[in-house]
Amino acid sequence: MRVRYTLYGSRQSGPTYKVALLLNLARKPFDYVEVLLATGEHKHPRFVARSRYGQVPCLRDGNLHLCQSAAILEHIADTTHRYNGRTSGEVARVREWMFWDFDKLAAPIYRLRGHRLGFRQIGEELAAWFSTEAKAALDVLDNMLGPSEWLASRRPTVADIDIYGVVRYAPEAGIDLSGYRHLVDWMQRIEELAGFRHPEDALPKEDSHR
Repeated sequence: MRVRYTLYGSRQSGPTYKVALLLNLARKPFDYVEVLLATGEHKHPRFVARSRYGQVPCLRDGNLHLCQSAAILEHIADTTHRYNGRTSGEVARVREWMFWDFDKLAAPIYRLRGHRLGFRQIGEELAAWFSTEAKAALDVLDNMLGPSEWLASRRPTVADIDIYGVVRYAPEAGIDLSGYRHLVDWMQRIEELAGFRHPEDALPKEDSHR
């Protein structure tokens, strides 16, 4: 049986993990192609023809190629009817959280992680500023999760998956999560969902043919 989706990404990429996680949770099998960022493969015209911004992840769904992880996540949730908003209010709240994630949370955590892993060079003053911004965003999450088990609904949605795909990398960014009690409990709830996979298990072990 032909697999519907092909995910192009990097095994080191948090946004790639977000998409793989949702596909696993939605029980949708997919092929995977590793894009070699270190050699600049993501800027090659053949890849840019699929992903116009020259970034990973990129998802092929039939003849449609989608880039930007938030747009991909929304597409999967909407077309599979898994983890999507079921009312107009839920849809709006999901998008609100996903836009907030991009604006406040993802950049400082991903950039700090890249700095600590040697992928990105930044000065110590900028690293300290990213750490402050990340912790402020994590405070917001922890406070919001105090009275609610999930972010946008009484059940998990793609907003939870999107933001989990950033927060789980906070320790690699040098941020201790142990003081965020509600946030840690929320992460455990996500990790108990059927189909959940950690980053090392979320992608197929072997790449598909290009």
